[in-house]
Amino acid sequence: MGGSIDDRSNGYEAVASEYIARRHPSIGVSTVRAWARSLSGTAVLDLGCGHGVPISIALVDDGFAVFGIDASPAMVAAFRHRLPQAPVACEPVEDSPFFARTFDGILAWGLMFLLPAESQRALIARSASVLNPGGSFLFASPARPSTWADALTGRRSVSLGAEVYRAVLSSAGMVVVSEYLDEGGNYYYEAAKR
Repeated sequence: MGGSIDDRSNGYEAVASEYIARRHPSIGVSTVRAWARSLSGTAVLDLGCGHGVPISIALVDDGFAVFGIDASPAMVAAFRHRLPQAPVACEPVEDSPFFARTFDGILAWGLMFLLPAESQRALIARSASVLNPGGSFLFASPARPSTWADALTGRRSVSLGAEVYRAVLSSAGMVVVSEYLDEGGNYYYEAAKR
């Protein structure tokens, strides 16, 4: 369960078909759509885009130019099949050049807590560096500091908790403008680049 230790997809390549079959078709969509409506432009980077369902598809349907990154080849192939017009890179977010461009919005739905604590901190800083001024970063991770076994891969997941996330975002030049739960109980942090 979960794939090899050197699997840069955090175990999701080995469980891609199960994830695709089990991903709820609407959880998170209304939250992400409401966030995206507040963006000053249309370029959105979806970190850990998976197979594109339902988040990337909803954004494309709403007129956004979505750029996806996922380290699972199976997920990227499924994303390309569903969204052939959207650029997607098969690479770990930790090493990605983020298409060598900037974005109006960056989201990481169901990804942040899969990364080790230091990788989460680094990803927040790197995300801030490719956000346009006034751009927005949205990610989901539990409000309380915690660790648990991922339901599909069995690998360790970790939330730094709201207090630490706020501090890390602030040190990266972003300010938390909102925190909230979606219909599936996922906790979000919405931060704007100063």
